[in-house]
Amino acid sequence: MPTYILFMGAPGAGKGTQAQILREEFGLPQVASGDLFRDNLKRMTPLGQHARTFMDKGELVPDDVTIDMIRQRLREADAAQGAVLDGFPRTIAQAEGLDKLLAEFGGKVNVALYLNVRESVLLERLSGRWVCRGPQQHTYHLVFNPPKAPGQCDVCGAELYQREDDQAEVQARRIKVFMEQTAPLIKFYTGRGQLIRIDGEQPVARVTAEMRAAVQNALSQ
Repeated sequence: MPTYILFMGAPGAGKGTQAQILREEFGLPQVASGDLFRDNLKRMTPLGQHARTFMDKGELVPDDVTIDMIRQRLREADAAQGAVLDGFPRTIAQAEGLDKLLAEFGGKVNVALYLNVRESVLLERLSGRWVCRGPQQHTYHLVFNPPKAPGQCDVCGAELYQREDDQAEVQARRIKVFMEQTAPLIKFYTGRGQLIRIDGEQPVARVTAEMRAAVQNALSQ
C-alpha cells in the first residue's frame, strides 16, 4: 500500500525545509499543487490550457482540474510508493476529493502533519527580509541575518530596501488568509484522528525528529 503524507503549514513555518527532509528520509516525492500548476501552465499541457481558460476569466480553477493534475503526477514511477502532499487540499471539498483520488491508487492519507507556529512569529520571519540594490541583490534578515551596518549591504555597500510583497502588511494578510482557510481542515483531520501538530518554533532538528516519529508511528498502525 502506498504512503501518503499530508503536510500543512503557514507561510514562514519552515514547511519547505521539512518537506524536503521528509521526502529524502522516506523516499517519497514532494507533490506540491502550486508547482504542478506552474509546470502544466509552462508546458501548456491539456490540463494547463484547461486551467488557463478559468484563470483568464479571473475565476478559480475547479477542484476537479487540480485533482486531475495530482492524479497525473501520482501515476509517475517515482510516486509508486506514495508521496508527500504539499499545498493541497485547501478546503473540505478538496479533502474529500483527495480521499477518492488516493483510493484509486489503493491508498489514503496516512497522517496529516501540521507545522504549528504562532502568527507573531510567522510575521517576524516573513517581514524581516531586506535586499540590496546592487546587481547581486544580496539578501538579509533583520533578525536571523542582519547587515553589519543598518540599511547597507555588507558586500557591496549598496542601500538595502524591502520588496513590497515582504512588507509586514502584505505578509499579515497572507497569514490571515491561510489561517482562515486551514482552520476547517485542521478540524476535519483532527476529527478523523489523522492530524499531528508539530511545534514549528523548535530548532529545526527537533522539528524533524518529531515529524519523523509521527510518520513512523502512523505507518506502524
